[in-house]
Amino acid sequence: MTKQTVRQEEPIAAIATPVGVGALAIVRMSGRGVFAVADRVFRRRGGGAFSFAEAEGFTAHFGTLSDKGGMVDEVIALVFRAPSSFTTEDMVEFTCHGGPVVVRQVLQALLDGGCRLAEPGEFTRRAFLNGRIDLLQAEAIGEMIHARTEAACRTAATQMQGALSLRLQEMREGLLHSCALLELELDFSEEDVEFQSREDLEASVLRLEAEISRLVESYREGHMVAEGVSTVIAGRPNAGKSTLLNRLLGEERAIVSHMPGTTRDYIEECFVHEKTMFRLTDTAGLRESGEEIEHEGIRRSYRKISEADLILYMLDVSGEDAPDEARAAGRLRREHPEARMILVANKTDLAPDGSLRVAELEELSGCPVAGMAARSGEGVEELKGLMASMVEGLDKLQEASVLVTSLRHYEALRNAADSLCNARQLIEAGEATELIAFELRSALDYVGEITGKVVSEELLNTIFSRFCIGK
Repeated sequence: MTKQTVRQEEPIAAIATPVGVGALAIVRMSGRGVFAVADRVFRRRGGGAFSFAEAEGFTAHFGTLSDKGGMVDEVIALVFRAPSSFTTEDMVEFTCHGGPVVVRQVLQALLDGGCRLAEPGEFTRRAFLNGRIDLLQAEAIGEMIHARTEAACRTAATQMQGALSLRLQEMREGLLHSCALLELELDFSEEDVEFQSREDLEASVLRLEAEISRLVESYREGHMVAEGVSTVIAGRPNAGKSTLLNRLLGEERAIVSHMPGTTRDYIEECFVHEKTMFRLTDTAGLRESGEEIEHEGIRRSYRKISEADLILYMLDVSGEDAPDEARAAGRLRREHPEARMILVANKTDLAPDGSLRVAELEELSGCPVAGMAARSGEGVEELKGLMASMVEGLDKLQEASVLVTSLRHYEALRNAADSLCNARQLIEAGEATELIAFELRSALDYVGEITGKVVSEELLNTIFSRFCIGK
């Protein structure tokens, strides 16, 4: 037994609920010897001998938990016997009163009794290492905990239940089959035999390439579901961008000033409308500037625009240069075809022919226009409705298909798709079996990286370090 294996089996303990004042809290233990630790600190009410080692799994026991100074609290102890637990190890969870002092004392009693403090995500990490879940499902648990919308939560729940894992496992089995047959050919290379015809192999690779490409294409929508719609407020200085940000958020988040160039760097905040989360970014005004700091802010503005899912291009509809600004917005939209764009015609209250100009600006820009008066708030709700319509159905995507929501998974799938494309081209060119086998093995490894079939200790540390202690 290696030192790492021993550490993985050590009894660990942590607070599993948020720290703060509450009615109840949970402190959990997992690992070899947790029943002995629990016996040292717990006394069941009602008298009579009681041992956690002899207790049945999935049972609850009421009693008191004590430390060296005496009773700490009345608690309920839940018993989980290996392998029927979250970590597949023996586990005990104590439900106690939720005062922060009480919870800390309960945890300390378990640490004094023989446990060590769990590392971030260590319970979930053990569940993965012990084969209860794969790496993708483990990451989905973290996504569910941090989900800020209903759609994001449901998508994470679907992945946690293994929908995407099953799809990837089927792909992996297909790749394994083809790789195994190619390896046989290499073993019998002197006999010049094909265990799978090149036509069948090419058809198999084409099918897998199409399936992986569909998953890759789902990432844009999946990322918006999980992380929110990246929404950039852009436009020239003094167009009202910061005022709009404040209106959408319902609070004074950005400094508003009549002086051009007040916003030197972008500001990011989130708000939820109709079950969709929008990640708003207020950017520096777009103009030519010789001032070094403002110039850097403008450069960052263009970078955020290039990364946006939705662009709110804001202009002053009361100004004489509104038509030119609408044309500039149209050019920006053509430069970033993947992003959706709304032209926000601000200050309609100051333009006597505001409604007519809105129709004109829509024709000039080639994108939908929302007329509004940001200072008074007129038109803000209509703008929110238009924003929601631009991403309509996003909250229902997880019900219809399996989505890729993680950048790590997306990059691995893209690499797998590239390897499959290379393999297909080698097959079409009649190249050597060794070259084809190399590309298929690469694709196999990339798919395995997602579920944890191929994984490094560094990757595991990176993933689970983002989890809270106690999960």
